Amino acid sequence: MRIKRRDLLKFLGVTTGTALLSQGTKGLSSPLMMANQGKDKINKIIKGSQSLTFTPVKIPIPLASDYLSDEQQKVVYQTYEVIDDVVLPEGFTYDVIAQWGDKVGDSRFGYNNDYLSLIETAPNEGFLTINFEYISGKTWRETYEKVIGQTLPFQEVKGMADKNEGKINAFKLAKTDPLKAKIEAIASEALIDQGMGVISLKKNSQGQWQRTYSEADRRITGISGLKDGHYLKATGPGVNIFEKTNKLGYEDSLGSKIIGTFQNCAGGTTPWGTVFSAEENIQDQVPESVMADGSSLDPSVTPFLMTEEYLDGRGNVFGLAGNKYGWMVEIDPSDKNDYGTKHTWLGRYRHEAVAFRAEIGKKLAVYSGCDRRGGHLYKFVSDGNIIDPQDKKNSKLMDSGMLYGAVFNADGTGKWVALTPETPIDPILPSTVQGGLVTLPNSDRQVGGMMEVTDDQDIIIFKNQFQTLGNLYVGTPEEKQGAILIDAHFAGNSAGITCTARPEDTEIDENGVLYITFTSGTPGGDGGPDKAVFQGPDGEMNYEYGWIMKIIEDENDPAAMGFRWDILATGGEPAKGGMGFSNPDNLMFDNQGDLWMVTDMSTSGHNKEIKNRIQDGEPVSTKSLVGIFGNNTLWYLPLHGENKGMAFPFAIGPMEVEMTGPWLTQDQQTLFLAVQHPGETHGTRQDEASEVREFSMLTTSGKEFMQTRTVPLGSNWPNKQSNDAPRPAVIAVRVSNKT
Repeated sequence: MRIKRRDLLKFLGVTTGTALLSQGTKGLSSPLMMANQGKDKINKIIKGSQSLTFTPVKIPIPLASDYLSDEQQKVVYQTYEVIDDVVLPEGFTYDVIAQWGDKVGDSRFGYNNDYLSLIETAPNEGFLTINFEYISGKTWRETYEKVIGQTLPFQEVKGMADKNEGKINAFKLAKTDPLKAKIEAIASEALIDQGMGVISLKKNSQGQWQRTYSEADRRITGISGLKDGHYLKATGPGVNIFEKTNKLGYEDSLGSKIIGTFQNCAGGTTPWGTVFSAEENIQDQVPESVMADGSSLDPSVTPFLMTEEYLDGRGNVFGLAGNKYGWMVEIDPSDKNDYGTKHTWLGRYRHEAVAFRAEIGKKLAVYSGCDRRGGHLYKFVSDGNIIDPQDKKNSKLMDSGMLYGAVFNADGTGKWVALTPETPIDPILPSTVQGGLVTLPNSDRQVGGMMEVTDDQDIIIFKNQFQTLGNLYVGTPEEKQGAILIDAHFAGNSAGITCTARPEDTEIDENGVLYITFTSGTPGGDGGPDKAVFQGPDGEMNYEYGWIMKIIEDENDPAAMGFRWDILATGGEPAKGGMGFSNPDNLMFDNQGDLWMVTDMSTSGHNKEIKNRIQDGEPVSTKSLVGIFGNNTLWYLPLHGENKGMAFPFAIGPMEVEMTGPWLTQDQQTLFLAVQHPGETHGTRQDEASEVREFSMLTTSGKEFMQTRTVPLGSNWPNKQSNDAPRPAVIAVRVSNKT
């Protein structure tokens, strides 16, 4: 197709202007652009045009932008081959910057790299900060010895775990018990592969970014501080709970010192050059819910777990206090002695991403989402004002302020509700959320923890028992505030904060508009989204494919207590009102103000065969249809010009991966991507094994046809040698130098 946009920014070192496209070329004018032409023509365009082009990659489903008739779509998409590689438009290539097991400081590059942030310290060089979210238990164990070159007692420990459904309460084992030492060895290595990392980079004359191994290169792991003294710090009211004596719950005897950071998923970068990392699914490693004073439940609540698929509960053997995880962690990449600060005013929950609005003379606003089914959107507003957005002293503004939760109204309006001891109890009703489940602080406050509520009548009883959030928690007013922040999700449900559809990223454009990805509208064991707000194109409930929303604060004030919201983009099949992608996740703005987005389809759904859309006389669920979308992808969504409102696929990930953390360099010449958990389901691809699957597909106008798809089993990425171990890695996408 020929795109007519004329107001696009430069990308890959080319200035804004009109596209120079040869007649007859199908190309998309955008910041990531390369004409689908011969090599001589490509070189000419790079040197002489004001804009580049790319031809969208072919994903498994037909798109409206293909401009094909129904019959043409049936022919073109009758067969499809999935590739175990990063698939890019012609004219682009990628370099592997670092992969699991590579040396970083006195440690190694971790597993399942996620958020990326390049702080450029000079032209063509800087510090790349990387999050390491989790380990894929099965594949990590399968490939550990080959990649790391060491052995661990996997079989011995699993044999013991199998006797109790995979669980071992290692915390209660005697120090002299040999099993405890073996579990410590496994848990330690797995936690080393989580956390954060900083590596120094520089671009060479060929346009390739390479590591420079500076003394600031370092790892902040899941056990930093346990043996090396590199404890993390904390600020805000949560410190009152960490340092409190006579806790109702577990005492780790460390005061406000914190051992490590883990489950580090998305993140954000401040205007003053520090990087924030979001601790997300901490409940996999430590207890999530807490006592009425905000102290942690006993580590025994989350035992060590080792099954065929999982290797979790790793905080158990070390006695980690659960209330110290689930925060936003700030580091200064350039400071080799900075091992992280957890800002408790931003709240403790399953953080996914963070966005900063720092405008001269106004309050600092920090937005983040809780990535769980039924999770909330939050905003922190500082007490103090921004003087200079680039001053590193702005980090101190997060020492004092207030955390708010978003309440969405079906009419497109909303408000922010403060999470304070004075906030009235007004719980979410189970009948208003998809799935009919709401989690609240346990009404037996002596026991602590949380409870599941499925009956509206039980909400009425709860509301009669507690009048304010302060009634749910114990201690001084300052301690109650700390406990509320520590228990933010359950306190938020108690205060009537809207349950949403897994908010996975928050980004702010140059005009102060907040963009949020809601990844999945399907309810689950944690809850579900609000019925009135999160619906499919035809009002469908349980809509799996997700949305991108935008929020404008009243009077465009970051400290406003009201806002308006609107849906920018909806996932799903074009024939059903979607834009062709499923499960939007990380967002990124280019310098033109256009949007880039990666998808987060759960690995279990990738290329899952679907031969029939009707089962037992009923249409199958949207979640059952996710397999038609193939592998996870990277998309370009122009927000300006004639192609506004469309979506174009730029890249496809290897087998069983999620591509995360997109980051453009300042000169727009390089796109960094984190490629996470290759081979997560099938492990190492053996002897180039694949299988053929069948899919019931729809043309863009809704005509059904069958597709035969060849799907590799497992992965050998990134080295791509037969039978080689799959390894998470960070790549840099650029224009190919081949001539």
